[in-house]
Amino acid sequence: MCLTVPPASVDALTKGLWHPGPAESLEDFAAARHHLFGGAFTWPVMVARRSALDHNIDRLAAFCAEHGLEFAPHGKTTMAPSLFQAQFDAGAWGITAATANQVLAYRTFGVPRVLLANELLDPVALRWIGEEIDRGLEFLCYVDSVAGVETIASVPGSFRVLVELGHAGGRTGCRTAAELTEVARAVAAAPNIELAGVAAYEGGLTSVPAVTAYLNDVRAATLELSHAGLLPETVIVTAGGSAYFDVVADRLGGDWLPGHRLRTILRSGAYVSHDDGVYRVKTPYTRIDGSLDAALEVWAQVTSTPEDGLALVGMGKREAPYDEGLPVPRLIRRRDGSEEPADGLVVERMNDHHAYLTGDVRLTPGDLVCFGISHPCTAFDKWQVIPVIDEDRTVVDLIRTYF
Repeated sequence: MCLTVPPASVDALTKGLWHPGPAESLEDFAAARHHLFGGAFTWPVMVARRSALDHNIDRLAAFCAEHGLEFAPHGKTTMAPSLFQAQFDAGAWGITAATANQVLAYRTFGVPRVLLANELLDPVALRWIGEEIDRGLEFLCYVDSVAGVETIASVPGSFRVLVELGHAGGRTGCRTAAELTEVARAVAAAPNIELAGVAAYEGGLTSVPAVTAYLNDVRAATLELSHAGLLPETVIVTAGGSAYFDVVADRLGGDWLPGHRLRTILRSGAYVSHDDGVYRVKTPYTRIDGSLDAALEVWAQVTSTPEDGLALVGMGKREAPYDEGLPVPRLIRRRDGSEEPADGLVVERMNDHHAYLTGDVRLTPGDLVCFGISHPCTAFDKWQVIPVIDEDRTVVDLIRTYF
């Protein structure tokens, strides 16, 4: 299967690239094999390491195969059809979306199977999706209320839905098994809706015991739906962010639903680039064998050293995420091209286009600093074009994002 990537180009409006001349296609620019420090880029720029992306995609594909899971990686992390293609090539079943607009974008790319990990109550979007289902789209979305079921039932189309079980203090989802059963019965009574299974999201919880308890509740509620005769022969159960997919595999994988064929679909998304912050700490690979590699780097230039122990770097909230931790200094590249670790440097705070860097390392205006990021889901959306570099920092590809 080959996705359709809309034609795209780089030009003087492309952030991070220095391209004052005529527009150039992404393919032609990548074919030129520019070096990161060869003059084709300006600072700051975010790049992705090819080896890390490939490793991460392969690692999660192998994890799913090892545990008998299907995989629908969350596309909201990257909104990049080239990465979706790589995930499909590695065996993904479909791509997860968070919004109706993302579903629209996915269909523009030619994605054949979409799991909308959210409730959908917009009749305009539902009508369009119903037409896409008639054209061959395999589509799943969540319901957690009778009102949601009634909204879908009011729109022409043959919809398959997942009843969602949440947890106290979480986001969407029924809070009890009894509420879940009530919604499932409403689905059963609707003429144009089929119950496909049960959905969950454990990523808002903060410990393995809490996640385990919640997923045990998901299992128990699914069994109750089975005992009530509300589940089809083949049942989908889906969960999985990027922090506890090992627990999801343990509690929701396997054959624990007698009388049904169980399909457990994992939805992790941030794994594809991993990071040097929140997911470096939270990854399941702190508990299980294996690893993920941080793929994203932001290179920024020291613009001022106005006080001892303080350097201002031309990178801010418009260029790097800050919601789940500030960027992490990794490497210093001096003006003469020599490099050294950035140990001892810390980003204290950021403005729109400035970062305040402190520490006992002497920096000079003009030096470059390489930063790892924390939380890729708010990094990709800051860049329309992301150069992909090999190990000697030659650009081998360009990722185009569509947020």
